[in-house]
Amino acid sequence: MACRVLNIARQPYYRWRARPVVQAELAEAYRADALFDAHRDDPEFGYRFLADEARDAGLPLADRTAWRICSSMSWWSAFGKKRGRNGKKAGPPVHDDLVRRDFTAAAPNLLWLADITEHRTTEGKLYLCAVKDVCSNRIVGYSIDSRMKSRLAVTALTNAIARRDDVAGCVVHTDRLNSSSSPHGSSATRSAQPASCHPSEQSATASTTR
Repeated sequence: MACRVLNIARQPYYRWRARPVVQAELAEAYRADALFDAHRDDPEFGYRFLADEARDAGLPLADRTAWRICSSMSWWSAFGKKRGRNGKKAGPPVHDDLVRRDFTAAAPNLLWLADITEHRTTEGKLYLCAVKDVCSNRIVGYSIDSRMKSRLAVTALTNAIARRDDVAGCVVHTDRLNSSSSPHGSSATRSAQPASCHPSEQSATASTTR
């Protein structure tokens, strides 16, 4: 009766009855569901941050398990390395590198560097995004949050723009906003004008992969 109402063939139903879902498969499905929800909410997250989100949701999950599930489901970070398909090479970077490793500026508000650092506290992890003016070597904007989401970088850049007088033409340079300690990191770099200064350009306030 149930198979007829649900329009399900009897053979698959009886095969399922003969081999019910085991507890390990059910636990794997719950983990995958938690990782998918985190990936849908923050597509820029890598598998380690997705694992953090799943653990915050109450599901015990190792980073390696998160990597295995995300790889099998092709849940990649939006800002991760582009993977070629059918033998083709990856496409060009999202943003042009306007700095080209020349970290100098003749005046304030010409070149800003941004980076995110991770700090462990007794109450958990804390993330700090700072924006530094290259000319004055001063922090011109920052934001702090308990989670490394895209709003962390957006808030820091918005704070910097609000505190400075004239930022038209300012270049914001990041190393994909990695949770490290130096904006001069060895990872691939991208530059862009702040969106509030040049609406035609994209803002380099994207979160990193982990």
